Amino acid sequence: MGDTKKQRKKYRGPSHPWQKLRIEEEQHVLKAYGLKNKTEIWRMASQLKNFAHQAKKLNPLATKEAEKERQQLLQKLIKLGLLQHTAKLDDVLSLSLKDILERRLQTQVVRRGLAKSMREARQLITHKHIMVKGQKITAPSYLVAIQEQEALAFAGNSPFSNPERRKSSGFPSPETEASEHSKRAAQPKPEIKRVEAAAE
Repeated sequence: MGDTKKQRKKYRGPSHPWQKLRIEEEQHVLKAYGLKNKTEIWRMASQLKNFAHQAKKLNPLATKEAEKERQQLLQKLIKLGLLQHTAKLDDVLSLSLKDILERRLQTQVVRRGLAKSMREARQLITHKHIMVKGQKITAPSYLVAIQEQEALAFAGNSPFSNPERRKSSGFPSPETEASEHSKRAAQPKPEIKRVEAAAE
């Protein structure tokens, strides 16, 4: 039965370790999103594979239970900001790695103007400076729901929650944050090609 305390990997790496094009694409993703290593890419890619696998499995079924599971899958992805409210099950298959990377807490901290770079965002998160709806989250890979993204803020005991400290530390003012966030939203997101990874 195996060791019950040993956690199984929730992802699988690429089938071939030495593909030049894939390696170059992964390096681009690492730099664009400030990821620690390629394992984080494979985890995100595996989540997409799992969503696509569920969609393919449920699509041909016509039972009431299958319809219930289809709606649950769609609602989950809509809440995560991965799909629009008018999306259908086939839209799950068109999700890209970029779509899920944009929903990571590390990315959202930058998009909301709480950090000036992905690296800075990662440090703020891991050092417990960031709260989501009043709760400290220390995982940069945490997927932020649509309802949570407006509630991103510095922790109350964080020195960066003080406007004067933020100013002396080089952090922008709230007005500047709003302006910068609008500019970032208008800019095209980094183009990322499909990265090979298979979910278990």
